[in-house]
Order: sequence, then C-alpha cells, then structure tokens
Amino acid sequence: MPLPQPSFADLGVPSDIVAALKARSIITPFPIQSATVIDAMAGRDVCGKAPTGSGKTLAFGIGAVARLTGKPARPKHPRMLVLTPTRELCSQVASELATLCTSRNLRVETFYGGVGYGPQLKSLSRGVDIAVACPGRLGDLIERGSIRLDAIEIVVIDEADRMADMGFLPDVRRLLDKTPSSRQTLLFSATLDGDIDVLVKRYQKDPVRHELEAEEDASEAVHLFWRVSSGDRVETTASIAAASGPTIVFCRTKHSTDRIARQLDQRGVRAAAIHGDRSQKQRERALESFIQGSVDALVATDVAARGIHVDGVNAVVHFDPPTDSKDYVHRSGRTARAGATGVVVSFVTPDKTGAVKRIQRDLGMPAGLDVPDMSKISDVLGAPPQRKPRKEHAGANGSANGSANGSVNGFDRYGSGRSESSNGSTRTGKPWKQRPASSRGVGKGPRANGSDRGPSEGSPDRNGTGGGHKKKPASAGGWSKTGKPGAKPSGARGHSVNGKGSGGKSGSGSHSHAHAGHTGGAKQAAGAGGRRGR
Repeated sequence: MPLPQPSFADLGVPSDIVAALKARSIITPFPIQSATVIDAMAGRDVCGKAPTGSGKTLAFGIGAVARLTGKPARPKHPRMLVLTPTRELCSQVASELATLCTSRNLRVETFYGGVGYGPQLKSLSRGVDIAVACPGRLGDLIERGSIRLDAIEIVVIDEADRMADMGFLPDVRRLLDKTPSSRQTLLFSATLDGDIDVLVKRYQKDPVRHELEAEEDASEAVHLFWRVSSGDRVETTASIAAASGPTIVFCRTKHSTDRIARQLDQRGVRAAAIHGDRSQKQRERALESFIQGSVDALVATDVAARGIHVDGVNAVVHFDPPTDSKDYVHRSGRTARAGATGVVVSFVTPDKTGAVKRIQRDLGMPAGLDVPDMSKISDVLGAPPQRKPRKEHAGANGSANGSANGSVNGFDRYGSGRSESSNGSTRTGKPWKQRPASSRGVGKGPRANGSDRGPSEGSPDRNGTGGGHKKKPASAGGWSKTGKPGAKPSGARGHSVNGKGSGGKSGSGSHSHAHAGHTGGAKQAAGAGGRRGR
C-alpha cells in the first residue's frame, strides 16, 4: 500500500503560504515540489530536473518566498532574481509568485523587452523584492544604472536548458557574476547535461540534486503521428480543434503562423497567432483570449513553445514537425500538464517521414504512421467541450465583436497588419491576393469601411478610426484620393467624386453622397473627414 502524499504543511511550509495555496485549491504537492521544497526552505542550493508541466514554478517559489523575511528591498536593489527565457514565461512566473507573496507584502515585478522602460524604471525606484526577468532586458537595465544585483539573496534559473537552446547562457553567466557569492542558487531544467552541467558546477555550491523522470510524473499524453498531405493539414487541424477544445498549433515560420490562423478562422475555428514579431501587448492579448476561451486555437512558433504555460490545453498539433526530439518534448509539454490528459498530433508529410522516425526512435516511441482518425481523440478526451459563444456586437458593417475581419476584442489576431472576413475574401468578394481595403495605411483620405457607413468600432487604423474605402469619401470636407483637400462643395447637398464637389457649403452640418459603387450613401457629419489623412 503506497504511503499517503504529504501536504504542504507536512513539508513545513509557513501557514500563510499554505493558506494562499489552499485559496487556489492547491492542497497536495506534486512530486518535484515534495522533493525540493524542504531543501529550498533550508537555504540549500537545489538542482532540479523535471519534465515541463510538473510544477517547477511552485517548487522554487514556495521555498524562496518562505525565506524572504526582514526589511523590504531598497530602491534599485531587488532581493530575489528569477531568470526566464521568454516574456510569456516571465509574466506567468511572476503571477504565480505574486499569489504566494500576498500576505508578506513582497513586491513582484517583471522585466523583459518588447515594452517601454518607463513602468519598469518606476517600479525599481519604489523598490522591488522579487525581479522576474529575461536576460536581455535585465542587462540593459544594469547598463543604464537602473538596477543593481549586489543585494540579491536568492537566484532562480528557470528553464535552464531552454536558455541554452536560445543562446542566453553567456548573458546568464554575466548576470550571475554580478550577484553576491553568498546567494542561494536554485536551478530547474528538463535536462542537466552539457552546458547546464557547466552552469551547475560553476555557480552552485554543493547542490542537492532532485531528478524526476518523465515516467514518474503524473502527466499523460497520447501521441499520434498522422500521415497527411500538405494541402490537408489546415482542414485536419480545424477538425482536431473542434474535437479537442483548447488547442495549440506549432508552426515553423512566423509567416505560416499568421496564415494558418487566418485559414482556421475561415473554417470556424477562432484562432490567434503568437510569435516573435508581434508586440508584447499583442502576444499578451492573444494568450489571454486563449485562456478566457474566446479563442479556440493558439498558433505559435517554437520561440513561444516554452513561454506558453496554460492549464487546460487539450491538444497540441505539430503542424510542422520539430527538428529534433528535444523540441518535440518542449512543444508537447503544453498539454497533459500536472496530471491532466492530453493529445499530441504530429502531421507527417512525405518529405518529413525520415525526421519523424528519428524523433520516435530517440524518444523510445513505437515507430509507424497512421491515417487521421478523430475517434482516437474522442477516445482520450471524450465528447467535444462546450465552446464559448462568439460575442456578436454588430458594427457599421455587421461585424461580430466590432469586426468581421479576424479580430478578438478589437485587436488583430493574425499579426499581419491586415484583416480578413470569415470567408477569406475582401468586401468585393475577391481573394486575399488583392490587398483588402482595410489594410491600407493612413494618409489615404477618409474611409467608408467597406459599406459607406463610416468607421466601424473595433477595426481601428493608426488614427484609431475605421478602415475601408479610400477613393471616394463621403465627408463634406471633400478629400481627394491623395489625402489632400479638394474643392469644397458649395451647396447644401452635393455629390463628391474624388474629393471635388458639385455644390454646397461645408461646415454647415450638411452631407454629401460618395459615389463608391455601393448601395446606400453614407452620411457623415460635415468636416468629419477634414481631420483624416493628415
């Protein structure tokens, strides 16, 4: 009969932290937490090896936060440093730590690129107890003199193997050299060989090693390798997402990520793209929409593989197979996290058969490929989950959620700078090879948003207004297609063609009809277009 699993209180975790965990319904520690928390709270250096999704964040967070007692941090002098390879992981680690610090009044802040320096400098001037950072931005802040590491008591290196894969280890070593030699160092990684072992020997003092093999973890994923043609991959992905629920799709390039997200949306699967070329705000919004259920599929590149730590992901699709077994493990670890069940599907086109067989061999998986069979997914996951309904907020062009062109909560999900209707065509019915009107830049004159009804909420251009037609505006200001003012109409009601009116005066509250080739003239207040296009 197996021994009962100890509780956090049994491990000696302080009562305030136990209460914070209980408030989140976290009662029983996972194996990596049971193994490492006691040593971490005792101040020992810890070297932990565990597969992705096994609970490493709480493993180092509980022990470190329990030791942060005494006076709060001085300005620019954090007391604890957590290094992470990606922005998304940085944000999620900070969120986990913040829940543990509530009763201790410890300030947790993130420091990563892709956002402005202002808020980060302001938080440092107030004092930060726990700095969760990416190596690049932290190095920039040190060069500016905005942060010092000479008061660091605890250093955590999270996802160390991913740091090595991304070429961050030289930066990590430079940062660790700036911390006191008396610090406690906690290192967690999915592997401990090669460069990681060098890091352990150089920066840890008599570390306690805890290694949790993948088979010891409670997580369980079913791995499927399907033989498909290149042209069938999008349709098969849409079917998987419909059968599975929350799905993460991994692609090889940024361009293909945007394209596949649009194609999935055409097939009724709400998708958002996330990759390195998207701004941090766009990435955060896409991830939050996925977490909240307003997006069904998150389409990502390998850069995001380690940065996406979301519970409840039912399926991972390798749209493009990874280059090696290590990347396969990193990607697949987004599902079946911490005891949950999940499905991992790899698409194997004829030219990728050899590479996939090598991955199967390296990971000790049964060799062979199958034909797509959705019943295998339902056998694992059960009936398809209830989908969160789309919010239908009709704008001026009858769009959903303020836009019928592929946006969620008013932002472009695809990251391509252009929008797309649900059927994959422009408002003229022509395919996307012809640039959609809503993607044209600013300075093109007022736009009728494809229906001569004025700007539509939720489809902003750079001026925060709607996109659409540019050639024949419906404003009484009379703008030409070059964006410069044309002749103003001299009558109370005139026809404006290419910015030149046939009569009527502007500024009197009258309106003009734009001959844009659409039924129903738009009525815009006089002068409303006069400020546009400059």
